Amino acid sequence: MHGLTLPSGQDGGTNMNTLNSFWKRFGLFFAVMGPGIVTAFADNDAGGIATYAAAGAKYGYALLFTMFVSTVCLAVAQEISARTGAVTGRGLSDLIREQYGVKWTFFAMIVLLVANLGTTASEFSGIATSFEIFGVSKYISVPLAGLLVWWLVLKASYERTEKIFFVLCLTFFSYVVSGIMVNPPWGEVMKASITPSFSADAEFLMMAIGVIGTTITPWGQFYVQASVVDKGITAKDYIYTRWDVLIGSFFTGLIAFFIIVATAATLYVNDVSIETAKDAAMALAPLAGQYASMLFAFGLLGASMLAAFVLPLSTAYAVCEALGFERGVSKSYEEAPIFYGLYTALIVLGAGLVLWPDLSLYKIMLASQVVNGVLLPPILIFMVLIASNVNIMGKYANSKWYNVVAWIFTVVLIVLTVMLLISTFVPDFMQWLLEFFRVR
Repeated sequence: MHGLTLPSGQDGGTNMNTLNSFWKRFGLFFAVMGPGIVTAFADNDAGGIATYAAAGAKYGYALLFTMFVSTVCLAVAQEISARTGAVTGRGLSDLIREQYGVKWTFFAMIVLLVANLGTTASEFSGIATSFEIFGVSKYISVPLAGLLVWWLVLKASYERTEKIFFVLCLTFFSYVVSGIMVNPPWGEVMKASITPSFSADAEFLMMAIGVIGTTITPWGQFYVQASVVDKGITAKDYIYTRWDVLIGSFFTGLIAFFIIVATAATLYVNDVSIETAKDAAMALAPLAGQYASMLFAFGLLGASMLAAFVLPLSTAYAVCEALGFERGVSKSYEEAPIFYGLYTALIVLGAGLVLWPDLSLYKIMLASQVVNGVLLPPILIFMVLIASNVNIMGKYANSKWYNVVAWIFTVVLIVLTVMLLISTFVPDFMQWLLEFFRVR
């Protein structure tokens, strides 16, 4: 028994201090957690879910490795934005205006407004679609959802709003359950996840580019940096925010992984083609059971609701930062009227487009993807240049090797984005490009 007695101030004290230190760090992580996880989850919006579902339905597990690459790219982009916000205490549009002038900032804000209006409409379309699967008309669901989204942000503090976001993040795990319920061949799934897959087929390449492109969005970079600033996270706390970003990116990839698995194991093997997330949910019912279909629809609802909150917020943050207006959900309407006015306008217009008779939401989504594609290259370049600037970032500036990684990732994303844009206007471009390289 004597061997169990620890002298005062020695191992017992050390172990207790280590335990206290662990719980202190754990508590600090939960205090700063939010911006990275919420932004990353919101990236898996209605358009993203439709893209992942279509990828699984058309190409099986072949694009799982592409999803892994996309997740790594997302982690790099979000890490740069979050670190810049924590170190400078300023949003991305504010820094772009200061470093590169009003003209570039004005261009970015106009493009962001147009793109985010179209994308907000697609989120309300996702809400309408999911409720229609459960038998509720869009003329009931969309106005009620829009009112709820607007009221909660207008009346709640940042902490309360963030808790709502976390609850919505949990709904994404319905896709994990759906993916497990369909009982895929896990050996084949794991092999495809770590094996690069390539096909000299124009449609396959377009789908691969689409999978990557739907994960990295301009609004996501503006929002994660703005929310880090709004939450008051500083450089000394950044180690915890980095984990927040990495964990968020991991779960974003995980959810997309299970969406692809669920549709590949059911729709692909039965040669069922789809175009939208609603098609996927409806097609799952006879193949995987009603519960799998309902879980897929429930996930679509949660994803669309989260993005309907975050997208208008990211736009209001970015525009108000650029123009020097007060912003933040922790402020009252009287303190930040432009911020809340812009947020309200985006919700009203986005929901209104969904309710407009005979309006093609598919064309709106396509147009918003094109506009996002125009904005993404300069935003990525500005992000890396700012994060590399020692005068701005001090000791937190990108290291030499991290800079190499960041520029490689930026150049690859720009090339893919340009290819996607050209292919949108010239549908035979990818086929022509493949034929060109075959001749060579």
